[in-house]
Amino acid sequence: MGVLKFPLEPVILREMEPRISIITLGVRDLPRAIRFYRDGLGLPTTAAEDASIAFFKTAGTRFALYPREQLARDIAPDLSVSDGFGGITLAHNVRQKSEVDAILQRAAASGGRIVKPAHDTFWGGYSGYFVDPDGYHWEVAWGPMFSFDDRGELQFDD
Repeated sequence: MGVLKFPLEPVILREMEPRISIITLGVRDLPRAIRFYRDGLGLPTTAAEDASIAFFKTAGTRFALYPREQLARDIAPDLSVSDGFGGITLAHNVRQKSEVDAILQRAAASGGRIVKPAHDTFWGGYSGYFVDPDGYHWEVAWGPMFSFDDRGELQFDD
């Protein structure tokens, strides 16, 4: 039996940087999902419909689509895949109130389903929800308290 040797230099444990790099959705039909997000909602990507994974260029966090079964296997070989609300919503904040309705309409015209029409919110904004073809819930929201930097990233007051 070997002897464990510890490093001579101490290991410095850093905090996780406050950043989300990629949000990946596991989808049932990757070509359909690519068409929905690329052609329907207009998100930029170089992925073809026969791609094994699709990355979309979004401000700040990148957005990816990957086959649902493969994503589950990537996490754990025996992870079961279930439908329904998975405890996550994605949000797209907009610069103008009128953009909320326009994006909801575009999502519906592209194969999504509006599950909560746009309305004035208790927090002083305006928002609505749609579900994409794989059942992921998206909130489209505007609020007078939201601002964006030159790169289009949402800014928060600390």
